[in-house]
Amino acid sequence: MNYLTRHLCALSLCGLSAMSLQAQELRMGFVSTDRVLKEAGTAKAAQTKLEQEFSKREKELVDQGTSIKNLADKFEREAPTLPETQRQTRQKQLLEQDRDFQRRRREFQEDLNARKNEELQQVIQRANKVIKDIAVAENYDFIFQDAVYVNPKHDMTDKVIKALNTPAAK
Repeated sequence: MNYLTRHLCALSLCGLSAMSLQAQELRMGFVSTDRVLKEAGTAKAAQTKLEQEFSKREKELVDQGTSIKNLADKFEREAPTLPETQRQTRQKQLLEQDRDFQRRRREFQEDLNARKNEELQQVIQRANKVIKDIAVAENYDFIFQDAVYVNPKHDMTDKVIKALNTPAAK
Protein backbone atom coordinates (compact mmCIF):
# COMPACT_ATOMS: atom_id res chain seq x y z
CA MET A 1 0.00 0.00 0.00
CA ASN A 2 2.83 2.35 0.84
CA TYR A 3 4.26 1.85 -2.69
CA LEU A 4 0.89 2.67 -4.29
CA THR A 5 0.49 5.84 -2.24
CA ARG A 6 3.97 7.07 -3.19
CA HIS A 7 3.31 6.29 -6.83
CA LEU A 8 -0.01 8.21 -6.82
CA CYS A 9 1.64 11.20 -5.14
CA ALA A 10 4.43 11.23 -7.72
CA LEU A 11 1.89 11.09 -10.56
CA SER A 12 -0.09 13.93 -9.00
CA LEU A 13 3.04 16.09 -8.73
CA CYS A 14 3.93 15.38 -12.36
CA GLY A 15 0.43 16.35 -13.43
CA LEU A 16 0.58 19.60 -11.46
CA SER A 17 4.00 20.40 -12.93
CA ALA A 18 2.76 19.82 -16.46
CA MET A 19 -0.25 22.07 -15.87
CA SER A 20 1.92 24.88 -14.52
CA LEU A 21 4.26 24.59 -17.52
CA GLN A 22 1.34 24.90 -19.89
CA ALA A 23 0.22 28.04 -18.10
CA GLN A 24 3.58 29.74 -18.70
CA GLU A 25 4.17 31.44 -22.04
CA LEU A 26 7.04 30.02 -24.02
CA ARG A 27 9.25 32.79 -25.51
CA MET A 28 11.03 31.94 -28.73
CA GLY A 29 13.14 33.98 -31.08
CA PHE A 30 14.92 33.57 -34.37
CA VAL A 31 18.15 35.09 -35.70
CA SER A 32 19.18 34.93 -39.35
CA THR A 33 22.89 34.17 -39.25
CA ASP A 34 23.23 35.04 -42.94
CA ARG A 35 21.81 38.53 -42.38
CA VAL A 36 24.02 39.05 -39.35
CA LEU A 37 27.09 38.08 -41.39
CA LYS A 38 26.09 40.44 -44.22
CA GLU A 39 24.76 43.44 -42.31
CA ALA A 40 26.58 43.66 -38.97
CA GLY A 41 29.34 46.23 -38.73
CA THR A 42 31.75 43.69 -37.28
CA ALA A 43 31.23 41.40 -40.28
CA LYS A 44 31.71 44.28 -42.72
CA ALA A 45 34.87 45.34 -40.87
CA ALA A 46 36.21 41.79 -41.06
CA GLN A 47 35.53 41.71 -44.81
CA THR A 48 37.32 45.04 -45.30
CA LYS A 49 40.25 43.81 -43.24
CA LEU A 50 40.53 40.68 -45.40
CA GLU A 51 40.35 42.70 -48.60
CA GLN A 52 43.17 44.98 -47.41
CA GLU A 53 45.24 42.03 -46.22
CA PHE A 54 44.97 40.05 -49.46
CA SER A 55 44.57 42.72 -52.15
CA LYS A 56 48.31 43.02 -52.87
CA ARG A 57 48.73 39.26 -53.36
CA GLU A 58 45.59 39.10 -55.46
CA LYS A 59 46.86 41.90 -57.72
CA GLU A 60 50.22 40.13 -58.10
CA LEU A 61 48.41 36.95 -59.13
CA VAL A 62 46.23 38.77 -61.63
CA ASP A 63 49.32 40.46 -63.10
CA GLN A 64 51.19 37.15 -63.27
CA GLY A 65 48.21 35.48 -64.97
CA THR A 66 47.98 38.28 -67.52
CA SER A 67 51.70 38.07 -68.19
CA ILE A 68 51.56 34.30 -68.74
CA LYS A 69 48.57 34.69 -71.06
CA ASN A 70 50.39 37.33 -73.10
CA LEU A 71 53.50 35.13 -73.32
CA ALA A 72 51.35 32.17 -74.39
CA ASP A 73 49.65 34.26 -77.08
CA LYS A 74 53.02 35.48 -78.34
CA PHE A 75 54.32 31.92 -78.36
CA GLU A 76 51.29 30.73 -80.37
CA ARG A 77 51.94 33.41 -82.99
CA GLU A 78 55.69 32.77 -83.20
CA ALA A 79 55.75 28.96 -82.75
CA PRO A 80 55.44 28.07 -86.46
CA THR A 81 58.52 30.15 -87.34
CA LEU A 82 60.74 29.14 -84.40
CA PRO A 83 63.41 26.45 -84.65
CA GLU A 84 62.38 23.20 -82.91
CA THR A 85 64.79 23.52 -79.96
CA GLN A 86 63.82 27.13 -79.27
CA ARG A 87 60.12 26.27 -79.55
CA GLN A 88 60.49 23.39 -77.04
CA THR A 89 62.49 25.58 -74.64
CA ARG A 90 59.88 28.35 -74.67
CA GLN A 91 57.06 25.85 -74.34
CA LYS A 92 58.80 24.28 -71.33
CA GLN A 93 59.30 27.74 -69.76
CA LEU A 94 55.62 28.56 -70.26
CA LEU A 95 54.58 25.29 -68.62
CA GLU A 96 56.86 25.97 -65.62
CA GLN A 97 55.52 29.51 -65.26
CA ASP A 98 51.95 28.23 -65.47
CA ARG A 99 52.65 25.55 -62.82
CA ASP A 100 54.17 28.19 -60.54
CA PHE A 101 51.16 30.43 -61.15
CA GLN A 102 48.70 27.62 -60.36
CA ARG A 103 50.61 26.75 -57.17
CA ARG A 104 50.68 30.39 -56.03
CA ARG A 105 46.96 30.79 -56.81
CA ARG A 106 46.12 27.63 -54.84
CA GLU A 107 48.21 28.81 -51.86
CA PHE A 108 46.54 32.22 -52.04
CA GLN A 109 43.08 30.62 -52.02
CA GLU A 110 43.97 28.36 -49.08
CA ASP A 111 45.37 31.30 -47.09
CA LEU A 112 42.35 33.45 -47.90
CA ASN A 113 39.91 30.70 -46.90
CA ALA A 114 41.76 30.08 -43.62
CA ARG A 115 41.69 33.80 -42.74
CA LYS A 116 38.02 34.08 -43.75
CA ASN A 117 37.19 31.21 -41.42
CA GLU A 118 39.13 32.86 -38.56
CA GLU A 119 37.35 36.19 -39.03
CA LEU A 120 33.99 34.45 -39.47
CA GLN A 121 34.46 32.56 -36.21
CA GLN A 122 35.18 35.80 -34.35
CA VAL A 123 32.04 37.44 -35.75
CA ILE A 124 29.94 34.36 -34.93
CA GLN A 125 31.31 34.24 -31.37
CA ARG A 126 30.44 37.91 -30.84
CA ALA A 127 26.99 37.40 -32.34
CA ASN A 128 26.33 34.35 -30.16
CA LYS A 129 27.32 36.33 -27.05
CA VAL A 130 24.97 39.15 -28.03
CA ILE A 131 22.17 36.66 -28.74
CA LYS A 132 22.68 35.01 -25.36
CA ASP A 133 22.73 38.40 -23.59
CA ILE A 134 19.46 39.42 -25.28
CA ALA A 135 17.90 36.04 -24.49
CA VAL A 136 18.78 36.34 -20.80
CA ALA A 137 17.78 40.01 -20.54
CA GLU A 138 14.42 39.47 -22.26
CA ASN A 139 13.63 36.03 -20.80
CA TYR A 140 13.66 34.00 -24.02
CA ASP A 141 13.34 30.24 -23.66
CA PHE A 142 14.70 29.38 -27.12
CA ILE A 143 16.62 31.23 -29.83
CA PHE A 144 16.89 29.45 -33.19
CA GLN A 145 19.43 30.28 -35.85
CA ASP A 146 18.30 27.95 -38.64
CA ALA A 147 14.71 27.19 -39.50
CA VAL A 148 12.61 26.35 -42.52
CA TYR A 149 9.96 28.92 -41.63
CA VAL A 150 9.79 31.63 -39.00
CA ASN A 151 6.91 33.90 -38.20
CA PRO A 152 8.33 37.45 -38.56
CA LYS A 153 7.13 38.34 -35.06
CA HIS A 154 9.80 35.97 -33.67
CA ASP A 155 12.62 37.37 -35.84
CA MET A 156 15.07 39.26 -33.63
CA THR A 157 17.84 39.61 -36.24
CA ASP A 158 17.55 43.41 -36.39
CA LYS A 159 17.93 43.61 -32.61
CA VAL A 160 21.09 41.46 -32.75
CA ILE A 161 22.59 43.49 -35.61
CA LYS A 162 21.85 46.72 -33.75
CA ALA A 163 23.48 45.35 -30.58
CA LEU A 164 26.53 44.19 -32.58
CA ASN A 165 26.86 47.63 -34.16
CA THR A 166 26.88 49.49 -30.85
CA PRO A 167 30.37 50.25 -29.52
CA ALA A 168 29.63 48.51 -26.18
CA ALA A 169 29.09 45.16 -27.96
CA LYS A 170 32.53 45.24 -29.53
